[in-house]
Amino acid sequence: MKDQLVIRLSVSGMRCAGCLGKVEIAIDAVDGVAKASVSLADHTAIIIANESVSDHLGGMEELSDALIAAIAATGREAERLSADDDLNAQPEVSQEQAEQSSKRLLQVLLAGVAGFGLMAANMVGYLPAITAEYLNFWIGIALITAIIMLATGFDYYKGMLHGLKYRTGSMDTLIGLGTASAWCYSTVLVINPELIAEAARHTYFEAALIILALINLGQWLEARAKGKTGEAIRRLCGLQPRDARLLRDDIEMDIPISQVRVGDILRVRPGEKVPVDGRVTEGQSALDEAIISGESMPTLKNIGDSVIGGTINSTGSLLVQAEQVGHDTVLAHIIDTVRIAQASKPSIAKLADRVASIFVSAIICFALLTFTVWWFFGPEPSSVYAFTTMMSVLLIACPCALGLATPISIMVGTGRGATAGVLIKNAEALEIFEKVTALVVDKTGTLTEGKPSLTTIHPATNMNEDKLLALAASLEKASEHPLAAAIVGAALDRELVLEPIEDFSAVVGKGVRATLEGQSILLGNAQLMSDDGIDISTVSSWVETHQQGVETVIYLAVNGLLAGLIGVSDPIKASSQEAIQALHSEGVEVVMLTGDNHHTAAVVAAKLGIKHFEAEVLPEQKAAVIKQMQDEGHTVAMAGDGINDAPALAQAHVGIAMGTGTHVAMESAGITLIKGDLTGIVRARRLSRATMKNIRQNLFFAFVYNSAGVPIAAGILYPFFGLLLSPVIAAAAMSCSSVSVITNALRLRSAKL
Repeated sequence: MKDQLVIRLSVSGMRCAGCLGKVEIAIDAVDGVAKASVSLADHTAIIIANESVSDHLGGMEELSDALIAAIAATGREAERLSADDDLNAQPEVSQEQAEQSSKRLLQVLLAGVAGFGLMAANMVGYLPAITAEYLNFWIGIALITAIIMLATGFDYYKGMLHGLKYRTGSMDTLIGLGTASAWCYSTVLVINPELIAEAARHTYFEAALIILALINLGQWLEARAKGKTGEAIRRLCGLQPRDARLLRDDIEMDIPISQVRVGDILRVRPGEKVPVDGRVTEGQSALDEAIISGESMPTLKNIGDSVIGGTINSTGSLLVQAEQVGHDTVLAHIIDTVRIAQASKPSIAKLADRVASIFVSAIICFALLTFTVWWFFGPEPSSVYAFTTMMSVLLIACPCALGLATPISIMVGTGRGATAGVLIKNAEALEIFEKVTALVVDKTGTLTEGKPSLTTIHPATNMNEDKLLALAASLEKASEHPLAAAIVGAALDRELVLEPIEDFSAVVGKGVRATLEGQSILLGNAQLMSDDGIDISTVSSWVETHQQGVETVIYLAVNGLLAGLIGVSDPIKASSQEAIQALHSEGVEVVMLTGDNHHTAAVVAAKLGIKHFEAEVLPEQKAAVIKQMQDEGHTVAMAGDGINDAPALAQAHVGIAMGTGTHVAMESAGITLIKGDLTGIVRARRLSRATMKNIRQNLFFAFVYNSAGVPIAAGILYPFFGLLLSPVIAAAAMSCSSVSVITNALRLRSAKL
């Protein structure tokens, strides 16, 4: 995904799923928006623009302004987050968030002390009767209550008025109507008691205050819990050092990280964080990469090894040449991907969104219906019963829990994955991965190290080894294949001269051909030799012996005759066998597809316990094999790391890119494994199962809560058990529902992966 096509907005004023739905509709209606997702968990909106928007000057700025205006039309405010917000973020909670938390707690104390104090005074008989003689006293109580309600519930009343102005409903609408109606009913009773039957002359001033106290308490607890849900992303943001030590002309100086440029030489001392992505030019040290790759053991780095910005240098001093800076670093990519994933939604969330979009309007209608039924058919004093049940319905029915159920779990789950080296690109991949029944893996770079080395040179004629290797390297120097790199590297180590070639062409999945000094040269597998009618039967026993040792054998032919063979070995990753056994135990069938020969593939498969494999598979055939498996009913995941894997990654239900592979593969995949081995797939599957289970628990709780809470608040139990739910208990239950959902989601932080 191109960074310049992504706009991230901070949206204020969203309190429930109803608000979120209105904001999403407004954003989707703006021209130039390709895809958008709004998160109630961290109040952000991720917008992906059409390609055409970025093609003209100022296009993204114009789109940003249009989006902010569209959101403003719903009664909410939006602000564009700059590209530096993530990398400048602190791992701790900001001062502004701390001030908001203190303010909310103060509101709890103010409304709670006043409300419970008024209720206690009424219970012990300290309050006078509601008569003309004590009119001034009760008007004073009404005014003081109103002032405290505005001080502790201003945000809710402001939101309610916004909703009325823009014809939308939200949590604020329900809270505002419930508490305001309690105050209005009580004030009318104080001013003119004769309007209300004597048996119904009871004020609700204390109820309004206690309700606001409980709701603010729930909001305070919810905010504190939400703060913990973003801990993983804040830790990632906090990894970015603020400064770097630049080495220039034998002078070291500290500079801001923003001033580091590609090619700069940086000093990294023991205990310091690596400033940017680069390559070691001097020194040796062990780096702690746990927060990036999930690998707990430090990784030894020598000259020529790559390092990732944000990792911690444990022991020795290093000189690092900067290769990726700013928002091109691995850390920046991780943060951006996690942000987008946290705002994305799995299909399971769509039902909740549809319900939430009409929920507030439906509840207001239901509350009015409840009021009417109790007014006309309830026992005396029917007005009290009607008013009480209406308030209870309004207060208990807030769809906060419903709106938080999915995004809060996605937020925590993707953050947990990022700290374990599993980078989730979108929630859909996370949702599907738990259902995967077959995993297709490439051999090179996935099951093996992906760093093959030359092991054998076997001339088939009187040509010596150096000449044979020089010919092969001359052809392979134009190729980017890992096997080619091994051959060229070996030739350079021997200081062999590589000759210029002509008429070079690559035969996909088979090898290469070219002309060198007037000679026709072929270099590739047995199929390439067979296609050109070159006899290789004389070396069949040698080939079989070396293939049994997990060597890939490459044939070299000159002018139509076999000149020799080259054996290249790519070691199997130590973690592959354990990971495959774990996947098999979970009922996932592992299938290996490789372009290598059948003998080598069979040996690798046997060593790893893979029952199903296909060898000599051309790149374009991998996607076809996956399509066939899908037609047979499998939910297929594909793991690969090369450019030629991109079509197969896109065809699979879930594509998994190894972090050691190409950017093309990563863009085609829904999941990226930072460390690049199969243990990451096991982690990803466990994360998928844990997250989706958590989402289902949250949705079940939210639906059951609203399905049962609203009828109980309306008084459905009264005819059978004589039970009614007071507005105060309804408000407390509403607050507890959201806190319970968030608390359940927080369990994912400690999920064993």
